[in-house]
Amino acid sequence: MASLRILCDAVLPDRTIRVWDGSGGSFVDDDGNIYRPAQFTDDALQQIEAAINGEAYTLALSLISVSSSVADQIWQYDETTSIQGSPFIVKLKVLDENEQPDDEEPIVVFTGEIDNLDVSDEASDAGITSQVNLEITNRFTLRTLTSGGVLSDVDQRARAKILNPSAPDDRFCERVPLMRDKTIKWPNW
Repeated sequence: MASLRILCDAVLPDRTIRVWDGSGGSFVDDDGNIYRPAQFTDDALQQIEAAINGEAYTLALSLISVSSSVADQIWQYDETTSIQGSPFIVKLKVLDENEQPDDEEPIVVFTGEIDNLDVSDEASDAGITSQVNLEITNRFTLRTLTSGGVLSDVDQRARAKILNPSAPDDRFCERVPLMRDKTIKWPNW
């Protein structure tokens, strides 16, 4: 029976970090890219599902059970080289009954930019474990400027092209005024 694997690419300024949701060994895709195993929280998996269904414009991912030394390295990297604005891509890869990749390309289901990163530590009897939290935004994040002004149609299209260059042209601002003239008709039973 076929299964799915969730692949995430974080394209940082000087390297690309690739992780997949699960435990075990590394996963090598058809292009030879190595994806390291990671454990997402249940909330993160629900966020990915909402993003796939087009219901989320902000994706909050949390990697759990990260060793404190790795979490410290992530935090220090972000302090020296800001990762804000780095592209983040979520893909689905179909695996066959032997858990091997099929010949199809992975399906890109979410593209965005890293907006924020924080690391939190938790102490227990087993030692210190860390949680790395990422907030990823896409082209639908905010249609208003920080000053409170609304983006024009031209500004919105330009912003959408920068945030998600592979997506079709953003026609949101063009379509909303058209809804004003629509009438809702209820079924006549």
